[in-house]
Amino acid sequence: MAGRNDAAPVIIKRKKVVNGGGHHGGAWKVAYADFVTAMMAFFMLMWLLNATTEKQRKGIADYFSPTIPLSRISGGGDGSFGGESVFSEDQIAQNGTGASSAKPSEERQALGQTGTAAQEEAEAGTFAERARKIEEALMGLGGESAVIDNLLRHVQTRLTDEGLVVELSDLEDEPLFSGRTDEPTDIARALIALVAEVFAVVDNPVAINGHMAAQPEVLIENPTWDLSASRAMRARLLLEAGGLSGDRSLRVTGYADRKPGYRNPMAVRNNRIEVILIRSDQ
Repeated sequence: MAGRNDAAPVIIKRKKVVNGGGHHGGAWKVAYADFVTAMMAFFMLMWLLNATTEKQRKGIADYFSPTIPLSRISGGGDGSFGGESVFSEDQIAQNGTGASSAKPSEERQALGQTGTAAQEEAEAGTFAERARKIEEALMGLGGESAVIDNLLRHVQTRLTDEGLVVELSDLEDEPLFSGRTDEPTDIARALIALVAEVFAVVDNPVAINGHMAAQPEVLIENPTWDLSASRAMRARLLLEAGGLSGDRSLRVTGYADRKPGYRNPMAVRNNRIEVILIRSDQ
């Protein structure tokens, strides 16, 4: 059968199917993921600032900003000076393993890789060992008698960057000083005598700090300044009476109620005396 000449032409339309989010696409998902990551980092930073101490924050900062070490040899030559010049003493930091000059002067002598840093670490370790023995000697007195056990209820010790701190504080029914005076009670006299006895085994300097609890009423003149200082001075005199050499007293300070050791500034235990065995390198 012959085809018809007047038949309509066949038109084929091809449609392009686009999958996705239309003209927006998926770019918003990437942007949202970046935003969530940034917020997570921000909240982690806020948590770290709140949950760490100043010393820990400094350590974290030092970790992310390391220093560039200096090479102990300025060059790689094998000539007469081994890669150095006659001016190396003036150019290279004085922390190498030796000196360029055969007989360097005292001020130009290199300290060596195991110089001051290792010496300071050794001294710190030695002091920590001494402090531990003193702490054990003091707290180990417990059990000898009921009287000493009762006295040690007033004592707390801790090791700080400054040294070994022996804290003597009031209890609810057993103050160290009579009323609002600097007159020590028998408990204070016995405690300070014990501290003087155990501190006598070393020759490190000693500092005495006086602290007071905050007053419940507002006064025109705060009496805690003079009282904390006078109590610290009485503690120094009792230490010397207990056998501690007066030359070892480095300072006597009254802090009033400005440095409470407990959350409640009016807590009785904030009435305290701190006797600090100072590190020898301070």
